[in-house]
Amino acid sequence: MKPAATSPAPGDESKSVPLPQGWRCYKSPEGCRYYVNTGSKETTWERPSATYGTPVRPPAQRNSLPEGNINLLSSSSSFPSSSPSDVSQKPLSLVSHSLEFVSLYFCIQINCVTFPLPSVTPDQPEQQLLKPNEWSYCDYFWTDKKDPQGTPSVGGFEVLLQKQLKGKQMQKEMAEFVRERIKIEDEYSKNLSKLSQSPLAAQEEGTLGEAWAQLKRSCHDEAEVHLKFSNKLQCEVEKPLLTFRDNFKKELKKYDHHIIDLRKQLASRYAGVEKARKALADRQKDLEVKTQQLDIKHMNKHEEDIKKARRKSTQAGDELMHNVDLYNRAQSKWFEEMVTTSLELERLEVERVEMIRQDLRQYTTLRHETDMFNQSTVEPVDQLLQSVDPAKDRELWVQEHKTGELRPVDMDI
Repeated sequence: MKPAATSPAPGDESKSVPLPQGWRCYKSPEGCRYYVNTGSKETTWERPSATYGTPVRPPAQRNSLPEGNINLLSSSSSFPSSSPSDVSQKPLSLVSHSLEFVSLYFCIQINCVTFPLPSVTPDQPEQQLLKPNEWSYCDYFWTDKKDPQGTPSVGGFEVLLQKQLKGKQMQKEMAEFVRERIKIEDEYSKNLSKLSQSPLAAQEEGTLGEAWAQLKRSCHDEAEVHLKFSNKLQCEVEKPLLTFRDNFKKELKKYDHHIIDLRKQLASRYAGVEKARKALADRQKDLEVKTQQLDIKHMNKHEEDIKKARRKSTQAGDELMHNVDLYNRAQSKWFEEMVTTSLELERLEVERVEMIRQDLRQYTTLRHETDMFNQSTVEPVDQLLQSVDPAKDRELWVQEHKTGELRPVDMDI
């Protein structure tokens, strides 16, 4: 929860002066004031003045990526540090509370990935799309996709990968469709060739016989046309589909393994941060307990224990900062590779669609050519059929087969 901004206590003149621009005052759960610079993310116990100079620690680092990317809490983020004189006056758990507050207030972790909370501060600009107006993969697949039916959520990259795998499967099925068409064409060609050699109606004579013989020859020619169509389908459509699919599959496998490895590294770094955060909380709790004991007993031995606990607490804080830095580096690397890989998947998808479009256009071109060749095989048949003349056929047949011109007459008595 966001802590309420505090107003100066009555009579406290040092706090009646307005804070410098960009600074805000908050109260910890223990009721102590501390100050946060909303721009640099620096925090301090001491109230900054209007002439506040250079921050004690450098501003928080951000990813070296285009503006609008995820802003992360880096290891150089500042939080109030406790001096020995402060320990007996301030709640000793406030150091861990401050770091935890800055991390949780400005960010949220989802499956080991840190995302900014929307509209954290009035002066915080909203993230801009990396490729506006393009509906690019690199802008819309960062969080996990929740399944309304209750099955485990799917990562954004997994959603992208599933689309590419579906495209690969569709390409395989297209190649299988073309292969079946090739088989049909081969079988059709063989049957046409066999039919053209059939002796059926071979004894037809005259102009009709010539047309019939030409029709049988056209079947043989058409068989050759379909055989050529089948061969071209295999070389110019099916083979390119399968070749591109194999290369597409290798690219997807490479990207999948790479992103999975980076995500595993990120999860490992996040576990390190959580472990270090817990260790710091334990050290702070131990230090607070020892301080309370010192207030009661005022013994030298407890003072030594406090110094020892303070050193361990400082070391735990440094270890947490180190782990946060390692985590941010891993997330930055994952982010950059996610952008690069999603754009590569986008490019592969465009290439796949364009390649299939070209192959299908080649299919239609070959189909038109086949129709034209088939038409050319029947054109001579059409010409001969137009020349069929029953009267002429009868004349030629009679001349060849006549048996005599004398007709029978009546018998005389």
